[in-house]
Amino acid sequence: MAKLEGLDILVIEDDPTVRLLVKKALEHHGGNIEVADTAESGSRRASNEDFDMIILDLRLPDGNGYDVCEGIRSNGIKTPVLILSAEQETDVKVKNLNAGADDYLTKPFSIDELLARIEAILRRSSSSEESELTCMQIRLDLIERQAYVSGSEVDLTNSEFNLLAYLIKNKGRIISQEELAKNVWGIGFNTQTNYINVYISYLRKKIRVHSDFSYIRTVRKKGFKIVCSETEEKT
Repeated sequence: MAKLEGLDILVIEDDPTVRLLVKKALEHHGGNIEVADTAESGSRRASNEDFDMIILDLRLPDGNGYDVCEGIRSNGIKTPVLILSAEQETDVKVKNLNAGADDYLTKPFSIDELLARIEAILRRSSSSEESELTCMQIRLDLIERQAYVSGSEVDLTNSEFNLLAYLIKNKGRIISQEELAKNVWGIGFNTQTNYINVYISYLRKKIRVHSDFSYIRTVRKKGFKIVCSETEEKT
């Protein structure tokens, strides 16, 4: 069960029933819960106050959670964001995760599932003592969430950063699309969509601007692997 003792959480939700349910449940588990019921008020509080997590409804009376998430990320706010939505389509989930959300929970949901997602996000945010990851000329600053290739900063979206970090953490082995979908995006892999290939392509293009080395390899019918040494390149 999630341990929320002392955590400050902002819940942005316009449905009073859901808002009260989430607030009471999280308070029961020790959280300090603040609420907002519009995109405008939620964005303002998220930008001006210090929270440990933001729980954000996708549909709000004066806007949507996608824009709120994208807006606070563009303002440099790195607070973990959990999206709540009745939308189940994979493309919608990926769009919101790419806007900077850390996870996506489909309504209706149980309180146990909500707590498990919160716990997973918090664990990902603080599970590693590492402050950076390296792969030859690639360096990821895990604290500031900045990427560098050959010393030059590379502008990565939230999903691109998470994807590259996962590849580097698992260097030396082939990673399937199913594993990437589950561990980077937190969703099941849909064979009818090609979003993982799209994001791999984005990463390759951005890395290629600063390096001619082919870091991310496609292993036919198996998945992808990242090459982090000249020795591995020759094998």
